[in-house]
Amino acid sequence: MNITIVDYNSGNISSVINSFKEVAKDKVHIEVTSDLNKIKLSDKVVLPGQGSFKSCVDALSNINGLVDTLNEFVIINKKPLLGICVGLQMFADIGYEETETKGLGWISGKVSKIDNQNGKYKLPHIGWNQLKIVKESKIFKGIENNSHMYFVHSYEIIPEDKSVVSATTDYSSSIVCSVEKENIFGTQFHPEKSDKIGLRIINNFINL
Repeated sequence: MNITIVDYNSGNISSVINSFKEVAKDKVHIEVTSDLNKIKLSDKVVLPGQGSFKSCVDALSNINGLVDTLNEFVIINKKPLLGICVGLQMFADIGYEETETKGLGWISGKVSKIDNQNGKYKLPHIGWNQLKIVKESKIFKGIENNSHMYFVHSYEIIPEDKSVVSATTDYSSSIVCSVEKENIFGTQFHPEKSDKIGLRIINNFINL
């Protein structure tokens, strides 16, 4: 099995790479690349994302053919893809960080700044917070409700169809922190920074 972590200059993704390699060991080949053919031929794809919604969308779009290749992988070929942090946010139709930016449109909805209730809550939302699992998800196999995950974000995805939401977390309000729609999976938290429970989520994705 081949799993590709998409490298498109979205910030430091070394912790994602190291965690996947640690979990995969020698059983699964982990490739870090932006090569379109390698992405097409892989069994699963991981789309990380650090920085702003706009900077990540721009970085994806700057690699000729990459967005089309990801669309083909996910929408036409229905292969599993995991988006992490801004990687998840880019699933939306539109984001409002920095400026209004069009997303990938895989999940209808928008990405907006977390309502910090006039400064009552600090942004970014950073550190450990509890996961409220709201529907059964393949990547949550063996994960207990209220497990703690590690977050760093100021923006949240707000899907139109709430049935895609697999987990939320409470901060200033109930924030969507995980989605599952057929072959599309996404986490707002960082499984690669969430200790053993995060590694179990990575393992669940590898073993889909």
